Amino acid sequence: MSEDPPSYLLPEQLRVGVYVMLDLPWFKHNFAVSNFKIRTPEQLREVLDLRLPRYRYDPRHSEALGEITPMASKGAAASQRGKSEQAAVEADANDPEQIAKRRRIEALAQRAQQIGQVEKAFAKATAVMKNLQRNLLTRPKETMEEVGGLIGEMVTVFLDSTDVTLHVMGDKVGGDEVYYHSLNVTILTMMLAKDLGFTPEAARQLGIGAMLHDIGLSDIPSQVLMKSPDEYSNAERQLRAMHVDYGVDIGRRIGLSPAALAIIAQHHELCDGGGYPNALKEARMTPEARLVSLVNCYDNLCNPIDIAKALTPHEALSSIFSQRRNNFEARALQLMIRSLGVYPPGSVVQLSDKTLAAVFSINPKNPLRPWVLIYDAKVPKEQAIMLDLEQAPEITITKSIRPALLPPKVAAYLNPRKRITYFFDGGAEAAARAKGA
Repeated sequence: MSEDPPSYLLPEQLRVGVYVMLDLPWFKHNFAVSNFKIRTPEQLREVLDLRLPRYRYDPRHSEALGEITPMASKGAAASQRGKSEQAAVEADANDPEQIAKRRRIEALAQRAQQIGQVEKAFAKATAVMKNLQRNLLTRPKETMEEVGGLIGEMVTVFLDSTDVTLHVMGDKVGGDEVYYHSLNVTILTMMLAKDLGFTPEAARQLGIGAMLHDIGLSDIPSQVLMKSPDEYSNAERQLRAMHVDYGVDIGRRIGLSPAALAIIAQHHELCDGGGYPNALKEARMTPEARLVSLVNCYDNLCNPIDIAKALTPHEALSSIFSQRRNNFEARALQLMIRSLGVYPPGSVVQLSDKTLAAVFSINPKNPLRPWVLIYDAKVPKEQAIMLDLEQAPEITITKSIRPALLPPKVAAYLNPRKRITYFFDGGAEAAARAKGA
C-alpha cells in the first residue's frame, strides 16, 4: 500500500492547529523535533520566520482547517527588502578596492550569522539531551525513540551531505559539562564515521552510544565530578572510574543495543591495553568504541574541567599523535587529523611575518595552508583581511597561540573562544566568495 503524496501549505496559509513537518536539518530550527502541531501564535511566528517557500504538513494530525484566511507573510516582506538591498549593492561603483572590501564584509557577516546559528543549535541540542537523559529511566521506550530520531537526523546531515566542513568554536553553550561533552563527542564521531565506512544503521548506533557514553556519571556524586582529576584521592579516582560499569547497567535497563552498550563499556579502553576497566587491546574493542575512545580523549584535552589547562586543538592533536598514538586506532587518528586540519578553524596562530591571525577555514588538500583572518589594528574588524595561505607560499604558520595569552584588543578582534565545540556547515563557500579580497 503506497503512502499518500505529501501535502503542502504556503506561508500565508499556515495557522495554529496545523501539524507541520519541517524539511530542514534539526539544527536549522529552534524546535525540539521537526514534526509537531503548531499550538500557539508564538510558535506560528517562529515557523514563519524560517522563511520556507512552502511547508509540508499532515492533514490527518491537523485540526480541521476550514477556510484559511491568508495572513501577511513576514518572509515575503523580508525577501522583498533583501532584493532591494541587493539591487543597491549591485548599483554601487565597480571600483576593485570597493568590490574587495564588500566581499570581505559579506563573508564576515555570513560567518557571524553561521556562528549565531551554531550557538543556537548547541544550546538547543544540549537542552534536548539533558531532557532526554532525565527521562531515560522513567520513560525509557519513548525517550529512546526521541534519541533515535535525533540521531537519525544527524546521520542524514553528516553522512549524506556532500559539502561538509568543520567549524570549531566555543564558549560554553547552555548546559552541564556532561551534556556539552557528550554532544561534542557525538558530533565528531559521526563526522568521522562518514569516511570510515560505517553504514547508516551502524552510524545510528554509534551516535546513540556516543551520546550516552558518560551516562554512568549520573550516579557519581557531584562533588567528585566538579573536582579536577589531578586533585582526586585514590578513592575518588576509583569511584569516578565506576561510571563505566554504572553506565552499562543503566544502558541494559533501558534496552540499548549491544553496539551502543559496547561503546559505553569501552570508551576508556585503549588500543595498546592501557585503558580501563578491562585493559582491552584493539582487537577486542569494537570499531565504534575505538572511535569514541579517540574522540573522547581529544575533547577532554580541549575541554578539561579546569579550563586553565585546556590545550588548543592544534596542541591536542599534536600531543595525541606524538605521545599517545599507540593508544588509538591509526586509521581513525589519521582521519581525524585530516578532517580537523592541523590548525582547526577558530585556532589563533602566529604567522612567519609575526602577524597574529585566526584560522577561518581549513584546506583539506593542504592542512598547513588554511584560510586565515588577519589581525591589523589599522583595518576595522568588520573589514578584516582574509588570506588564503595556499596562495601566499612565502608565509607560514609558526605556532598556535592559546587565547588566554592574547592581549585584550587582539582577542576582541579575532574573537577566540575559551571552549571548543564542533559543528558543520558549508562554510567553505564563504571563503571562496572572499577569494581575491
